[in-house]
Amino acid sequence: MRYLPVTNQLFVRNRQNFRKQLKPGSIAVFHANDIMPTNADGTMAFRQNSDLFYLTGIDQEESILLLFPDSKDPNMQEILFLRETNDLILTWEGYKLTKQQAAEVSGIKTIFWLDEFKQVLHVLMSQAEHVYLNTNEHMRAVVEVETRDARFIKWCMQQYPLHKYERSAPIMHHLRAIKSEAEIELMKKACAITGQAFRRLLGFIKPGVMEYEIEAEIYHEFLRNRSRGPAYSSIIASGANACILHYTDNNEECKDGELVLMDFGAEYANYAADLTRTVPVNGKFTKRQRQVYDSVLRVMKAAIQMLVPGNSLDQYHSFVGTVMQNELINLGLLNESDVRNQDPAKPLYKKYFMHGTSHLLGLDVHDVGNKYRPFEEGMVFTCEPGIYIREEGIGVRLENNILVTKNGPLNLMQDIPLEADDIEQLMKP
Repeated sequence: MRYLPVTNQLFVRNRQNFRKQLKPGSIAVFHANDIMPTNADGTMAFRQNSDLFYLTGIDQEESILLLFPDSKDPNMQEILFLRETNDLILTWEGYKLTKQQAAEVSGIKTIFWLDEFKQVLHVLMSQAEHVYLNTNEHMRAVVEVETRDARFIKWCMQQYPLHKYERSAPIMHHLRAIKSEAEIELMKKACAITGQAFRRLLGFIKPGVMEYEIEAEIYHEFLRNRSRGPAYSSIIASGANACILHYTDNNEECKDGELVLMDFGAEYANYAADLTRTVPVNGKFTKRQRQVYDSVLRVMKAAIQMLVPGNSLDQYHSFVGTVMQNELINLGLLNESDVRNQDPAKPLYKKYFMHGTSHLLGLDVHDVGNKYRPFEEGMVFTCEPGIYIREEGIGVRLENNILVTKNGPLNLMQDIPLEADDIEQLMKP
């Protein structure tokens, strides 16, 4: 892996916390993600299953974690199964983890090769009553490709139909929502790399630059700082493209007098950063652009102060909507009388700010968690208000990553330029 070694105590503690949530006599099984095909014999870059990584730190394909806390044999309470390598694999693919290396990474003492999995599972299933199986239960997930976990679920239920089956996802959603100190440090590293990329862009952007050239500069800075690359598809949206929320074509020219909205974030050790900045292509905001920018910034600052323990997403978004509504009135985009008479279920501000303000962040950019769970210390949220005025060709979004603490919100991107004056100063030739 490109990233520096991560302490295995992170994964040891994560497994301990997970094990405490299991019913007596339970086995839990987690599989690595598949290597996904493209065409012919091509494949996509491997991305580990977030739950498996969270529990083991293993970043290798065809890996399986089996947990059986109540096993009478202490050596069989935590087992990792790995793909066994050989000279052919070494020649064509490179080195794979040895058992000793996997034990050092994960803190798991019992390591078997993958071809022993079914035999070991069969022995342990005779001693177990409950089986926890893993699924992707993110509320926005659209899963059309069958995963290794999904294939195992079908096989396991067919082979062992009389066991009691349980869901791992609710437990994982609960645990992963709260970040440990070790996780926060990894996320700070991802944010720092992202900040370096943004500073690089401030000296690069000028009229005539192509959106994809900006994206290339981001990749360069990510890769040279031990990031595997972007945590998600980068949005580089100049001019009216900024009014397309998920614009990723990144193929237009950045023109004099326009703004360019950039939504990107580095991945480090599988943890994501998620930044958005909007800057003037020529280095100087017009009067109208500055008005809109400052409005978004005021909404952002007000919203961040609401990311405190005990608050909830519903309360939070209601508050942000009211602040945004007032800003849009001041910008002349909404009429105060119309706002007083609006349908509360269809607030008028949604015409110019149609997305949510925050989502959980962690191993996944849109990280798992319960949207109805009150904010707690250790949660990390994005804060990303925006104003999109299609008729004026102006789109402004600003985004930072915020850690909820008992002492108030902690901005993990506080060192990344944000104020309009600072942006203009740093963009001067």
